[in-house]
Amino acid sequence: QVQLVESGGGSVQTGGSLRLSCAASGYTDNNYYCMAWFRQAPGKERESVSTINSRGGATYADSVRGRFTISKDNAKNTLYLQMNSLKPEDTAMYICASSSGRVCVYNHWGQGTQVTVSS
Repeated sequence: QVQLVESGGGSVQTGGSLRLSCAASGYTDNNYYCMAWFRQAPGKERESVSTINSRGGATYADSVRGRFTISKDNAKNTLYLQMNSLKPEDTAMYICASSSGRVCVYNHWGQGTQVTVSS
């Protein structure tokens, strides 16, 4: 079955950078699925941060556009999220998700990696 393992979270100060990784395993086809980063802060609903489809097309939440960059290494089945100019409001658990096929319905979820940004 598909498994997603995130890494790269940590604690940084305002303006700092982090790079999150999400290693996917269990796919028989390395290219034809969507992946995404979600985040959830305490007391708040889970929100989509950024997505990337099987053709490499990316979307971003308004709150992170211009600061975050999503990318995917198809050969390594690994998703990345480069986060720059971090703000305290970016503090959350960041969770990787993926679809079973080209339709971007996310039914596989990782455990998450914590990002904490201090002012």
